[in-house]
Amino acid sequence: MSQYYELNGKTVWNPSMGASGLFLRQVEVFEEVLGLPSGILPMENDETDIDPAAFDAFLHALLTRYRATAHDIIRTLSEGFTATALALALKAGLDVRWAETAPTPVPAWPALAPPHFGSVDELLRHAQDLTRKMPS
Repeated sequence: MSQYYELNGKTVWNPSMGASGLFLRQVEVFEEVLGLPSGILPMENDETDIDPAAFDAFLHALLTRYRATAHDIIRTLSEGFTATALALALKAGLDVRWAETAPTPVPAWPALAPPHFGSVDELLRHAQDLTRKMPS
């Protein structure tokens, strides 16, 4: 079984119920963290609509937060969801706005700090790759 994500009457994603359930739970987490609604409306009869204006504001805030932190744990925990949300926006043909904020350094003990990853360019490449793996 699968669920349908629709934007302006067009199905942009048709994931399995397992992938959709995990994504929707993460949507709730990031709505709380960002203090914004995602624009992804409640799932009814295995279908949901995406409000493009609300999703655009949510995605912009999500990308701004991702870009503004250099905290490796926060970026690691955020990367998969952020890439998936970005891929959904790309599939929907939304105009994605990138933040101008430079990463904020976070003090860390060099011996314990994992290698930094998760640049915006890498995130975009990851999202573009995901669009090819997102059935619609």
